[in-house]
Order: sequence, then C-alpha cells, then structure tokens
Amino acid sequence: MKLLRLTPVAILACALALSACANTIRGVGRDVKSTANAVEDTVENP
Repeated sequence: MKLLRLTPVAILACALALSACANTIRGVGRDVKSTANAVEDTVENP
C-alpha cells in the first residue's frame, strides 16, 4: 500500500529533474555557441 502512495511522487520528481537537466544542457549549448562566435569575430577582426 505504501508503494502505491509513493509512486506518483517519485514519477513527478523524476519528471522535474529531467526537465531541469534539459534546460541546463540548452543553456550550455548557447554559451558554447556564443563563445565560438566571439572567438571567430576576434580572429577575423583583430
């Protein structure tokens, strides 16, 4: 009986954790792209 009460809470916690990871990975991708663009601009226009 206790497992039936815990399962929805565990599923919700996992969903929230996975959505937070997706946002973090997207942010890192934007940062890397921005850094690459800044380096490229610096190399082209010293």
